[in-house]
Amino acid sequence: MRSGFVLVLSILCLTVSVQCYARRGYGPLGKLTKVQRSKRLVDYFSKDDIVTEYSPVYIAPQEGLKEVDEILTLPGQPKVNFSQYSGYVTVDAKAGRALFYYFTESEDPSSTPLVLWLNGGPGCSSIGSGAMTEQGPFRVNPDGKTLWYNQYAWNNVANVLFLESPAGVGFSYSNTSSDYITGDKKTAADSYTFLVNWLERFPEYKTRDFYITGESYAGHYVPQLADLILENNKLTNQTVINLKGIAIGNAYIDFTDRWTGTYDHFWTSALISDEIHEGIISNCNFSSEATISEACEAYISQADVAFSNIFIYDIYAPLCSSSSNVPPISGFDPCSDDYVYTYLNTPEVQKALHANITGIPGSWEDCNYAINGDWQDMPDTVLPTIKKLMASGISVWIYSGDTDGIIPVTTTRYSMPKLGSPVKTPWYPWDSQGEVGGYVVEYQNVTFVTIRGAGHFVPSYQPERALIIFSSFLEGKLPPAQS
Repeated sequence: MRSGFVLVLSILCLTVSVQCYARRGYGPLGKLTKVQRSKRLVDYFSKDDIVTEYSPVYIAPQEGLKEVDEILTLPGQPKVNFSQYSGYVTVDAKAGRALFYYFTESEDPSSTPLVLWLNGGPGCSSIGSGAMTEQGPFRVNPDGKTLWYNQYAWNNVANVLFLESPAGVGFSYSNTSSDYITGDKKTAADSYTFLVNWLERFPEYKTRDFYITGESYAGHYVPQLADLILENNKLTNQTVINLKGIAIGNAYIDFTDRWTGTYDHFWTSALISDEIHEGIISNCNFSSEATISEACEAYISQADVAFSNIFIYDIYAPLCSSSSNVPPISGFDPCSDDYVYTYLNTPEVQKALHANITGIPGSWEDCNYAINGDWQDMPDTVLPTIKKLMASGISVWIYSGDTDGIIPVTTTRYSMPKLGSPVKTPWYPWDSQGEVGGYVVEYQNVTFVTIRGAGHFVPSYQPERALIIFSSFLEGKLPPAQS
């Protein structure tokens, strides 16, 4: 591996870490894909990995733990009419491995489905990102002490479960240090064990319609967990999980399309010149296992320069800076992660959440870079797994904010034809308050939706449009067409 290609991968982390707004949730993705290119990590499934029999997972007694996990109130929160829970679920008693969750019911929990949300990284927190800056019921004020209500929270239409996975992410932990050397397989297995135990703790949800959602590297997490659930449902005499569908946003699902689509997006967004783009097309073969050529390095190095002062997760958004008075285009405060970091490291908040077993103030981080660096397995593509899920009959949606720079909409558009599914409903603009909310095309057994004006974290930048898409997904219907 030569230095040029390393630089373009590393810049995805460095671009944001230089700023006040670190957006800790996704720097690891750039770092991990550097490792993937250099090590060519093996595919997720080999012939020996095919599930042929079910081994019962660890289930601990859960009686009374739901009541213990109930959150009476979070410090600084406004009054709401729904219940919240958070706490630990042990997934391996021998290793002392436990995953932390935050659960927000809807105001009418008995009539709405159960939805699991997973952030990516890998190694990043679904609570710090998904719950606190995206589609959760609360956002943190700049004081880092108080919360404001998000009227477009997804628990308007579902009971939403946020999971910090794998162990070592956020408040999740293990007493066995080797557990922090992990990968796709172990993450899927632990998430499955978590769900089986969590459903014992909350038995009223055992037969409820269940959906899995997530973004970025959850493009790996979500399909793999869904596939594991469906396989185990055929074999287990334990809890059968009533999986109805998956939705993944700005998802990392294919290595080749990710890089080809990224540089094409940079070019069409006028972030790199015609000459640099042509040089990358002519000299870089992102599907090859061969060492990147020096000519490719040279053009990639030139492309790197474009990102030194651009927020890669939303290329039109301002950076977080104490000296910046530029109002965010989307209305989303680019320093929100800083507020969340302060809030979740407040002892009173951690006590209310039943979190932080270490008792050390400041121990919560949005991303664990050590886990990311020791990631052991991931496939170059999860498209075969997605195709398998499509054939199973569950609902499969793939959505993309169109101003993202790290997993641009272009990358997903390049992957869709590889699924080999014919168009059922042709591409059309969908409506949001009389404006184009984005575009949608329905294929046979999979739906692709764009969200106009949204970056990598779609609900952060376009919360109302994100809720329209999420509600449509749960209802099993396409988003409304423009009249």
